[in-house]
This record gives sequence, C-alpha cells and structure tokens, in this order.
Amino acid sequence: MIVEKTKLDGVAILTPKRFGDARGFFCESWNRQAMAAAGFDIDWVQDNHSMSERTGTLRGLHFQAPPHAQAKLVRCGRGALFDVVVDIRRGSPTFGQWAGAELSFENGRQILVPEGFAHGFVTLQPETEIIYKCSDFYAPEADGAVLWSSCGVDWPLEGDPVLSEKDAAAPALADFDGPFTWQQP
Repeated sequence: MIVEKTKLDGVAILTPKRFGDARGFFCESWNRQAMAAAGFDIDWVQDNHSMSERTGTLRGLHFQAPPHAQAKLVRCGRGALFDVVVDIRRGSPTFGQWAGAELSFENGRQILVPEGFAHGFVTLQPETEIIYKCSDFYAPEADGAVLWSSCGVDWPLEGDPVLSEKDAAAPALADFDGPFTWQQP
C-alpha cells in the first residue's frame, strides 16, 4: 500500500496494490495489520455506501461530534469524485485548512479522515458510488456540518452544485463553534 501524507496531520491518501489479469483485479482495500504498520490502528465498526445520480452532487462538509466522533476511510466504488477534508479542531495550527484528492474506481485511491475533521465530496461522473468505513456508529444527535463554500476549497464544479437542504443551510466556518479542540502531540 502506498501512503501519501497530506499537509493536514493524520489525513492520508492510501493506494492499495491491485493485482490484475485478464479477468480484472483484486486488492485489499483494508487490512488491519498493514494499516497498523503504517501507523493507523483504527477499530472500524460500520461501513456506508451511497450513490449520487448526477455529476456535481456535493455532499458535506459533515462530521459527528464527540462522544460519537468518527474517523473514516473513504473510497470510490464506481465513477469518480473529488474528496475533501477540512480541519475543524479549534486551536489547531491547520484549522480551516483543507486537503483534497480525486478518488475513482480507476485509480483505487482512498482517503483517511481522522476525528476532528469535516468531510465532503463532489461527484465528477454520473452514478458515482462512495464506500467508507467509520470508527463509530451513526448517531443523529451528533451529526454536524460546515458550509461547503466557506472553507476556501477549490471545488471542481461547473455551475451550481446539487445540494441537500441540510448542506445548503450549514453554518459557515467563520460562524462555526465546533466541538473539537486540537491537542498538541
């Protein structure tokens, strides 16, 4: 597995090795031993899978607050998306900064999103599927969001995104009083 660190501490882009032949390919999208050896020892408890019909569908920027904060391991099962992670930990030297990567079925890349970061994506192709592992169970009372357009993200959009009402009404980062506080390592 290739591990690329980003400018945000703990956020990494992972590319599992693919073994292919005339039938297609095989890869281990997650392996506890390999992840622990790379410094990511996370206990995953839930897998999620969503599909977006239209190109330009933007979901996020989402997080779950403590005590149900979630780390996520995100990949694209079909199509392509631009995936974004924003640091929302108060006091962090990278607060409000973002990292992004194109994830697609073809490139097999994944992004590791630690607790304390908001996550979102925009679809680059129709019928794009996103599959991700979570380190805690979904808890509606812990669900939160930051306005997608308030963090300076360079979204690859042509026109207005397709948004949910919740995402369109999320608070801007400048008005956000988040539940996460940075702890110096």
